[in-house]
Parts: sequence; C-alpha cells; structure tokens
Amino acid sequence: MEQSNVEGLFEQIDNLTETVQQDLNETYLDSLAIVLEAVFEGEPQKELTEQLQKLPDTASYEVVEVRKAVQLAILKGMKGATQEQHLMTPETVALFAGYLAGKLTEGQKSLRVFDPASGTGNLLSIVMEQLDDVGDVSAGEVDPTLIQLAVLSANLQKKEIEFFHQDSLRPFLMDPVDLVISDLPVGYYPDDIRANDYEMTADEGHSYAHHLFIEQSINYTKEGGYLVFVIPEFLFESDQSDKLHAYLQENAHIIGVVQLPESAFKSEKNRKSILLLQKNGPETSALKQPLLAQLPSFKNTEAMNDILAQMNQWFKENMNK
Repeated sequence: MEQSNVEGLFEQIDNLTETVQQDLNETYLDSLAIVLEAVFEGEPQKELTEQLQKLPDTASYEVVEVRKAVQLAILKGMKGATQEQHLMTPETVALFAGYLAGKLTEGQKSLRVFDPASGTGNLLSIVMEQLDDVGDVSAGEVDPTLIQLAVLSANLQKKEIEFFHQDSLRPFLMDPVDLVISDLPVGYYPDDIRANDYEMTADEGHSYAHHLFIEQSINYTKEGGYLVFVIPEFLFESDQSDKLHAYLQENAHIIGVVQLPESAFKSEKNRKSILLLQKNGPETSALKQPLLAQLPSFKNTEAMNDILAQMNQWFKENMNK
C-alpha cells in the first residue's frame, strides 16, 4: 500500500514539476523546489496558478511516504548531474547509517544532531526516523538549490531542522552536538586561507575537503559524542592520510568501520564505507576490538540478517550503555 501511495504522490509531483519546467525553462530541481513550496503553502505563486491547479494534499500521506516521493523526484532531477555533491546517499546506505547511529546513541534522551553537508537532507531525515529521542537537529549546506529542497522536504515531513546556508568549513553559530551524521563531500577544498585554520591542512596545494569536514565535525561534537560518516573507501590510503591518522589518534576513538556492499555503488571507485567515531572525553577510552565488518548485498536477506545479529552482539558486548 505504501509503495503505491509513494508512486502516486511522486507522479503528481513529477507531472507538476515537468509543467513548471517547460513553462519557466528552469532545471528540473529548481522547478521541483517551486512545486514543493506551492504544495507546502497550499497555493502556488500567482503567475503559476494555471499550471499548478491541482496540488496534492500531503497531509493524507504518511511522513515516510512523503519523504520517499520527494526523494524519487530529487533522484530524477539528479540523474543527469555530473557534480559529486549533486548525488544523493542511497536509501539502503542511509538506513544502515541510521541503524548504526541508533545503536551508538541507544538510551540517550533529547539527542542534538548535526549534518554539516546535508545536501537535500535525505540522509538526515532517514537517520532521524531511526533515533529513539531526537532534540535539536541542524544542518549545513552551501548549494542554494539543494538547501532549498532540503528545507521544503523537511517542512512537508513536519521535521524541525535548523538549516545553515553557508560553507560548512566556516564557523557555525551553534553549540556542540551529541551526534554528527554526514555523507562526506569528497575532493579538494579550494579556499587555502580557510584551510590553514585546520590541523589537517595540506603542507602544499589544496587540502582534502573530506579531511577538513571530519575535523570540523569533531570540533562541533561534545566530548564523548559520536560521529557517523559515509566515507570513500580510499580515505585511509590517500596521499594525505598520515595527517588524518595523526589527527584521529589525538582527538577521537575509532569505534568501527563497516564496508558497504559493492552492489550498492555504480563502480569500484565510488565504493564507500561507514566510519564510526567517538570524540575523546574524560570518560572515554579506546576499544580493544573495534567493529570491523563487510556487508553482503542488501538483497541477500539471509546473509544480512546473520551479520546484523553479529553486529547487535558486538554492540551489546562493547558499548557501555
């Protein structure tokens, strides 16, 4: 039932978006933002009254159905995207990151959560659905189209998220959080002057944005707080990885690394893992045996259930609640 509701709502949103796209000669994603705003407000901008006569009523859908329908529309708009930051975290990967975040923070009340590179907010929304008790949630995103879609998507899902439209490697006006969750942007950071403020700045040339995002995230995490990153598989083997190793050794404990299945990604070079960290604090200590796991295909239910049972056991034995 949920699937047909999702498809039905997606089709309505998609049809309206294509109409606006043709009429205003905008990109699909920008047209989608116009449509989602009209759906949220309950009425379109005056100049689009004719094109957007029949707006869907999202109140008659479950929150997850709304998220998935919007997600499908965003994915359609991103199909032709060449920029890495215009790609969405796959649903299965986001669900698994949420499962791990839930395990790390089990029993904690009124969690403060932050995603410094939120894109359209899909990863953050999925993780929020899997946490026991969420308090303040905030997100940073520099891309104007992506943050607009993220805000509208959150509004339609009735999720309270504070969004910062800024370069997330600049300072934030916020207190440290209990949990950072992020699909790290991969590549070079062009602002060498700003990069000099970081311990992991490159000795020469541009610094890696993904390294600086880890450092920035740790800066905004409480002592003893947790970080869940979707990382490129080559993270610990790149030419600047010695700085990363040294920084992590000084500032955090590695809780675990979970390799995601090859089948979840288009090519080997796009493969990712999930890195789990805990920020150092007076009551924290390194684990004798971090969680190291390689996931089978998400479609292999039996193998997945088996590894989940093993991981649940690991959390039970190794994480002091």
